[in-house]
Amino acid sequence: MVTLQTQQPPDISSVNQLNRQIIVILDFGSQYSELIARRIRETQVYSEVLSYRTTVEQLQQLNPKGIILSGGPSSVYDPGAPQCDPAIWQLGIPILGVCYGMQLMAKQLGGEVERSQQAEYGKASLLIDDPTDLLTNVEDGTTMWMSHGDSVTRLPDGFEVLAHTENTSCAAVAHHEKKLYGVQFHPEVVHSVGGQALIRNFVYHICDCEPTWTTAAFVEESVREIRAKVGDKRVLLALSGGVDSSTLAFLLHRAIGDQLTCMFIDQGFMRKLEPERLVKLFREQFHIPVEYVNARDRFLQAIEGITDPEEKRKRIGHEFIRVFEEESKRLGPFDYLAQGTLYPDVIESADTNVDPKTGERVAVKIKSHHNVGGLPKDLRFKLVEPLRKLFKDEVRKVGLSIGLPEEIVKRHPFPGPGLAIRILGEVTDERLDILRDADFIVRQEINRSGAYNELWQAFAVLLPIRSVGVMGDQRTYAYPIVLRFVTSEDGMTADWARVPYDLLETISTRIVNEVRGVNRVVYDITSKPPGTIEWE
Repeated sequence: MVTLQTQQPPDISSVNQLNRQIIVILDFGSQYSELIARRIRETQVYSEVLSYRTTVEQLQQLNPKGIILSGGPSSVYDPGAPQCDPAIWQLGIPILGVCYGMQLMAKQLGGEVERSQQAEYGKASLLIDDPTDLLTNVEDGTTMWMSHGDSVTRLPDGFEVLAHTENTSCAAVAHHEKKLYGVQFHPEVVHSVGGQALIRNFVYHICDCEPTWTTAAFVEESVREIRAKVGDKRVLLALSGGVDSSTLAFLLHRAIGDQLTCMFIDQGFMRKLEPERLVKLFREQFHIPVEYVNARDRFLQAIEGITDPEEKRKRIGHEFIRVFEEESKRLGPFDYLAQGTLYPDVIESADTNVDPKTGERVAVKIKSHHNVGGLPKDLRFKLVEPLRKLFKDEVRKVGLSIGLPEEIVKRHPFPGPGLAIRILGEVTDERLDILRDADFIVRQEINRSGAYNELWQAFAVLLPIRSVGVMGDQRTYAYPIVLRFVTSEDGMTADWARVPYDLLETISTRIVNEVRGVNRVVYDITSKPPGTIEWE
């Protein structure tokens, strides 16, 4: 999430004119701000996360149907605590304050907020005093997720209590006439059982929104926007085979056809048979031309002898830039570069570069190819970023709706440097072959078991050590393979997957029997945190 210190005022021009219905979330540094936006979009109403510094004038340009003030780590009475534009309360627009947002609302409107004698964290039963309006169809005694050390001790004039908990007298409040609401809990998190019902009440009944933010509407509008922006110019897309770049390729091809050129750079660190399958799939089944660039030798040479994971990433990124630059000049000229930028990237990034002559954003990062590095500033592409308003789950829905196969749409996340960072230490041809074969077995068995879609990621890691084993009455001295299977909602946190022992046994037996150079298989049972999902 963007820190309070680095957030910038919003780019108002980024809002799609089709989305006349918009709920704005003003972010005060909450770890859940993106989640609020996702929950609103689940009601098929468009939402955007903007800085708390957004002015009333900027908000009026957007003409939102409602505003939500997020939570945050600060206390409203601290010196320098983040404040919203106080003129916001005069807009006549429904506003919902969540946690810090509720406390800020109370303080700015004349109420009082103090540190609680007893903080409240975790699950709490919501005891409803007024079951109408915001709390319609929210069950009395339902579980809500609390996370606060401050509480509203005196309400501003005109406000009344809607609900309380055992430790918090003002758990939900409202000024019905002005349509100002506040909740001390987090309705957006999965632990809040009645949270989505509350959000739907705010979006539909209080803000009077209609469910118009649909996949079909997004695709239709995106095609129109792409055609209007690109005209008869050529567009270059670096294809990785992941869901983002593949969905982007389908969408662009639908909009501009042969004006699109897809380039796939094979750096030699992909999984077994994936490069061949990807190119064949796009060329023969999807009828989307792909320029295949075999750069395996030069990438392997670039990281020869390198053991530090960050140095590996840096060198792979640098080499990708070199190859991309050479090939784009060979295939070009191109006016536009298509990037698979997603909405979380937009929220988290304040490094937008704008061409002073045209006002167009210009490329400094090739995000559509695994975020591996920045492009030289003298490559003056204009950007086409049709997915920049979408979250990952929304991209998957768009991909399915325009014909992308499930095997790509539901593909597990795969790191930009590929298998190079799943081999700890030096990367060699021998170790790549070993890991590819082991990883291939993992994917086969996970798919056969039906567990693939239940896991966030499932992969193999090769350790640069050898251990003693016994195979065929002979001692062996070979590599161990680590299996890493995790479950997660968004990759920010993860837990090791409790897969059946029979499945682990099958995978272990096959790897040891079929992959030359491996005599031991172990299972990583570390959650994130403290570990990371990837090993490097």
